[in-house]
Amino acid sequence: MSLLSPIAALGRVTLSGLAQVGRITLYAAATLAHLVRPPFYPREFLSALLNVGWLSLPVVGLTALFTGGALALQIYAGGQRFSAEAVVPQIVAIGMVRELGPVLVGLMIAARVTSSIAAEIATMKVTEQIDALVTLSTHPMKYLTVPRVLAGFLTVPLLVGVGDIIGILGGFTVATGQLGFNKASYIQNTVDFLELPDVVSSLIKGAFFGFIATLVGCYHGMNSGRGAMGVGQATKNAVAMASILILAANFLLTSVLFGS
Repeated sequence: MSLLSPIAALGRVTLSGLAQVGRITLYAAATLAHLVRPPFYPREFLSALLNVGWLSLPVVGLTALFTGGALALQIYAGGQRFSAEAVVPQIVAIGMVRELGPVLVGLMIAARVTSSIAAEIATMKVTEQIDALVTLSTHPMKYLTVPRVLAGFLTVPLLVGVGDIIGILGGFTVATGQLGFNKASYIQNTVDFLELPDVVSSLIKGAFFGFIATLVGCYHGMNSGRGAMGVGQATKNAVAMASILILAANFLLTSVLFGS
């Protein structure tokens, strides 16, 4: 085994990853170009809104609720070391709105929606339904990708907003019911500490994460292999890539929005 083999393998993986990102970037550019060109498919768009938005509410709500409660417990336990238990309302609010809310909602959307989109479109490819669309002079990207990506871009910020509120409510419930905080004081501290830029940044992150999650699902579905194994591989790759890109985008957006 050559000493250069690990380096060569690392180089191949790096180049493959960069090539994949480049292909997705080109796919995103093509999607944006089709976004403003007729024909439009409102029925597909409304169906995507239902799938991405309304049907994701339960998992988003439960994730945010338990995260907010656990965050309150952790902050209280850590604050006791420095006699700083009173910061629980402020840290829960800022932690949920700036970081945990958008990221966790994004990852839940990647787990639920990205996998669903990738599996659905990959199955359509395997069963030659996409070829049938082309035969009927219907552009597959226009019919399948654009409605889903637009729905993700518009609805995930709303899900993030709901998740932020439920997460803060979870922290409030634990803090007032278990840790002995005064309800009126907790609410006042939360309202006083949160600022409009925090909320806006959370919604901006949600829009980017929704775009990424749905786009990656469509991309891997369209480029899946044949057979059941191809569908499974496309679904697995879509969820993994969407999760990584969401975390990377979160870091970049945090650097831009709060770096100064």
